[in-house]
Amino acid sequence: MMQNVLVILLFIAALAYIIRLIWNTLHTQKGCASSCTKCKVDFGTPEK
Repeated sequence: MMQNVLVILLFIAALAYIIRLIWNTLHTQKGCASSCTKCKVDFGTPEK
């Protein structure tokens, strides 16, 4: 019984983490001030 509760809590935490990642990806500005390039992708011409 206790294992089921722990698995359900872990699943809910993982689901919340995934939802937060998707939310942040969809609602970020192009190029934030931290310059980590995590939220900005350059689809320009590839270098040779």
